[in-house]
Amino acid sequence: MIKPIFLACAVSFFIFSSKASAETRLLGGFAKIDITPSKPVTLSGYANRSDLSTGIHDPLSARVSVFQASDDKLVLISTDVIGFYDGTSDVFRAAIMEKFNLGPHQLFLSAIHTHAAPSITLNEERGHPNNIEYTSSLQQKLISAIDRALSQMQLIKMGVGRGSSPVGVNRREVYYDEAGNPRLWIGRNPYGVQDKEVTVMKITSAEDRLKAVLWEYATHSTCLGWQNFTVSGDVHGLAEQFIESYLGDGVLAPAFAGASGDIDPWYRVLPGFETKNGWMPEPVLLGTLLGEEVVHVLRKIDSTSADGPVKSIFETIELPGKPSGELRTTLEQARVPLNITVARVGEVAFVGLGAEVLSEIGLAIKAASPFANTIIITHCNGTAGYTPPQHLYVEGGYEIESSPFASTAAEHLVKRVVKLLHDL
Repeated sequence: MIKPIFLACAVSFFIFSSKASAETRLLGGFAKIDITPSKPVTLSGYANRSDLSTGIHDPLSARVSVFQASDDKLVLISTDVIGFYDGTSDVFRAAIMEKFNLGPHQLFLSAIHTHAAPSITLNEERGHPNNIEYTSSLQQKLISAIDRALSQMQLIKMGVGRGSSPVGVNRREVYYDEAGNPRLWIGRNPYGVQDKEVTVMKITSAEDRLKAVLWEYATHSTCLGWQNFTVSGDVHGLAEQFIESYLGDGVLAPAFAGASGDIDPWYRVLPGFETKNGWMPEPVLLGTLLGEEVVHVLRKIDSTSADGPVKSIFETIELPGKPSGELRTTLEQARVPLNITVARVGEVAFVGLGAEVLSEIGLAIKAASPFANTIIITHCNGTAGYTPPQHLYVEGGYEIESSPFASTAAEHLVKRVVKLLHDL
C-alpha cells in the first residue's frame, strides 16, 4: 500500500506546485507613444522663460510598462516631461485609475524631469492655451499607451544589473563673496555626495527576445537652460532615444529619474545645441554617454527570473513643514503631504516618491532596503517639492530655501519608506 500512497502524494504535490508556479509567473506588456507638441508651447523649469518654443530638436515620448503576477498588477509610466505639477498629477492619476480599475498603489506616474518640454497645466488663468490643449491630449495619449500595453501582455523574464556614470554631479557649489564669506550657489561640486549608480532592468519574452530595458539614474535633465527654446528630452530623453536606436527591434528603454534634487548634468543650463566646427552638443554627448553605460550593463545581465510576485503599497504621509523661502522655523507649521508608492516585481523593489528628493535620501533608502536591487523614482505620483537631508539646513542654499519641509522631514520619510519596503 505504500507505493500508491506515495504516488498520490507525488501527483498532488506536482499539481499544487504547477498551480503555484503558474500563479506567480510574470506577465508584462510594454508600449510607447509620441507626445511631442504639435504647436509652439511654453517650456517648463525656468521662471524667467515665458516665450513660446521655436522648434523641436528631438521627439518626446511616454513609455508604459505593465507587470502582472496572479491578480496583482503594476503600471509604470515614464514620461518625457518635467513633472505633473499644478494639480495635474491628481487629475491624470484619477482618470487612469478609473479607466483601468486600478488602485493608487498600482500606478507609478513619473516624469524624467526634462526642462525642455512643455509646461503641464490645465489652469486656464495661468497656462497658455497651447499648453492646456497639450496637457489634455497628453492625458488621453497616456491612457491609449496603457491600453496598448495591456493588450500585449505575455510571459516575460527579468534580470537586473548595475553600473556607474559620471554624467551627473553634485550642484551645491561653494563660492566666496567679496567679504570672503562662503556662499552656496547652483554650480558644480565634484566632491559632493552623489549616487552615480545606473540600475538596469532587462525584460525578455519567455523565448528570450529582448522587449524592454528599464533604467534609473539620478540627475536633473537640465543640460539645456532658460535661453533654450527648443523641445528636447535633454539628458534622460536623449539617452532613451540612443538606447532604443542602438538596440532596435522595437525595444523600449524607459528612464526614471533617481534621487537627484541636488544633482545636475556635468554641463548645465546651456543656451542650446552647439554644433560649430564639429562640436558635439553637450546634451547629446551626455545622453549618449549615459545610454552607452545602460547598454554596457545590459550586456552583462545573464541571470533572469520568470517569477513574481508583484506587490505594491501606496501611502500619503504628513511631514513637518516650514515657510517657503526660510531655512528653518521654530514655529509649528502645517504638515505637508507627500505620496509614497512602493512595489516589488520579483526581487526588484521600486520606490516612487512624489517629491524632488536629494541624493542622500535615495542613498539612505537603498542602504536600508531589504531588497538587493531598489530603484528610486522621483517626480512620481506627486510634486511636493525639494526634500533635503537635515544637516544641509545648516548650510542653506536653493534646495533648502525653496523646500516646503522642515529639517526633520527627511528622517521621517526614510524610516517610513523602509518600513513599507519590509511590508511588501
